[in-house]
Amino acid sequence: MTPARILIVEDDFVVARDLRNQLSRLGYQIAGSTALGEEAAELARNNRADLVLADIRLEGKMDGTTAAREVRQLCDIPVVFLTAYADDDTLQRASMADPQGYVLKPFDESQLRTAIEIALYKHAFDRQLRASENRYAATLASIGDAVISIGSDGRISYMNPKAEQLTGISAEQAMGQTLAQVYHVSEDETGWSLGTNANLVLTDAHGKETPIEQSASPIIDARGQLSGTVLVFRDLSLRLAMENALREAHAELARSAGMLTMAEFAACVAHEISQPLAAIVTNASAGLNWIRRPQPELQEVEQVLGSIHNEGTRAASVVRGLHAIARKSGPELAPIELLGAVKEVAILIQEELKRHQVRIQLGPFAQNAPVMADRIQLNQVLMNLLRNGMEAIAESAQTQRLLSVTSAVEPSGMLCISVADSGPGVEQDHAERLFEAFFTTKKKGMGMGLAICKSIVEAHHGRIWAHPNLPQGTVISFTLPMAQT
Repeated sequence: MTPARILIVEDDFVVARDLRNQLSRLGYQIAGSTALGEEAAELARNNRADLVLADIRLEGKMDGTTAAREVRQLCDIPVVFLTAYADDDTLQRASMADPQGYVLKPFDESQLRTAIEIALYKHAFDRQLRASENRYAATLASIGDAVISIGSDGRISYMNPKAEQLTGISAEQAMGQTLAQVYHVSEDETGWSLGTNANLVLTDAHGKETPIEQSASPIIDARGQLSGTVLVFRDLSLRLAMENALREAHAELARSAGMLTMAEFAACVAHEISQPLAAIVTNASAGLNWIRRPQPELQEVEQVLGSIHNEGTRAASVVRGLHAIARKSGPELAPIELLGAVKEVAILIQEELKRHQVRIQLGPFAQNAPVMADRIQLNQVLMNLLRNGMEAIAESAQTQRLLSVTSAVEPSGMLCISVADSGPGVEQDHAERLFEAFFTTKKKGMGMGLAICKSIVEAHHGRIWAHPNLPQGTVISFTLPMAQT
C-alpha cells in the first residue's frame, strides 16, 4: 500500500522540522511544507497530498482555519489541526473548517500516528458514503416514479425530479415543508397513511389534475426506530388512456365478431339448404318428365312427390336447427340409438355413394349406448361428416374406397363416434384449421360443413377433432353424452 502523502503547514521552523522527521520515521511521505496559509491549497493540489497537518494559528494573511476551509473546498482532502490551545474559543473557531482531528502540542509519535490514521479512515469513509448517496440520488432522479422522502419531523427532506414535475413545486421550495403543503390528493380525508392507494387524483400547484397511484414505506434506522417515510407515486394518465383504447378495441372487435357471426350464419344456411334444394329440384324435374309422357307413370310421380315433401321437411328442420344455434339456445335432447340415426342418413346419400363408388361400413358400435342428442342436429353432423368423407374419397385415386362409422365408450363416460375415410388425408397444419368457418381443402365447397359440426357438437357439451386414418385417409371423431339406461 502506498504511504500517505502529508503536507505540513507550520510557521514555526523547529516544529515543522520535527514534524518532518517524525512523519518520515512513521513511514509517511512528505508532500511539502509551508509557513503560509495562503499557499496550502495550491501546494496540496500540485503535490497530490492525501492529508494536511496545519497549525491553527499562523502568522501572515491567512490563518490555519481559513487555509483548512480552502483546502477542503478545493482539494477535498482531510485536515488535522496542530495547536497548543485547547480552549473553547479556539476549538469552536477551528470546527468551522470541519477538520478530521486535532493534535495538541507537544505531541509524541503515537498521538500523531493515531490522529493521522483516524483522519484518513474517516475521510475515506465519508467519500464512500458521499459516492453512495450520489448514486442513490442519481437513481431516484432517473426512475420514472415520483419519490418524496419525509423525515421523522413530518417535513420533506428529498424530492426527485418526477415528483417536482407532478406536484408543480421545485425540490428547493418543498424542502422543510410538510407533505400536506406540497402533495394535494383527492379522496384523502385523514391526510395519508402507509400502504398502497390507487384511483387517486393529484392536483398540482397550478391546478392541473393527474390520476395517480401511490405507496408509502417507513424508513427504519440502524436502531430499529422510525426515522421517516418514503412516498412513491406514479402518473396513471398513459395507462388509463391505453386501457380506454383497449376497451374501445374490444368493443370494435365484438362488433366485428357479430358481423362475422351473421356472415357465418348466412353461409351455414346456404350450405345446409343447398343439399335438400338440389334434391327437390332433381325430383321435381323427374316428376315433370313422367307427367308429360303420353301415359303418365303416376306411381313414380307419387314417389317423387313424397321425396320432394321429405326434402322440404328436412330443409325446414335444418333452418330451425341453425336458427337455434345462432340464438345460442340449447338443443332439444332425447335418447337416440346411434345405429338407427346413421342408417337414416346413409339412405339419404346412397345414390351419391353409388355414383362415387364408395362403400360404407357401419360398425362396430358400442352396445346399449344411446346418446342424448337433438335428432335433427345429430343427423346434420352425420350427414356433413359422411358427405365430407365421400367427397375426399372421390378426389383420391385409391382403389380402396371405404367410408366407415364406428363408436366406442370413452373412460369419461362420453360416447365417441368416428367417421373414417380412405381419401388422400389432411396435412397436420390443415387439420388444426378444418373446423374454422370458410376454411376448406377441397376444390369446391364453402368451408362451412365442419364448422357447423363443431358448433352442434359443442352445444351438446362434446368435442370434435381430426386425426390420420392409417395407412390412408382421415378420421373425424366427436363425442356426445350418453343417455341414462
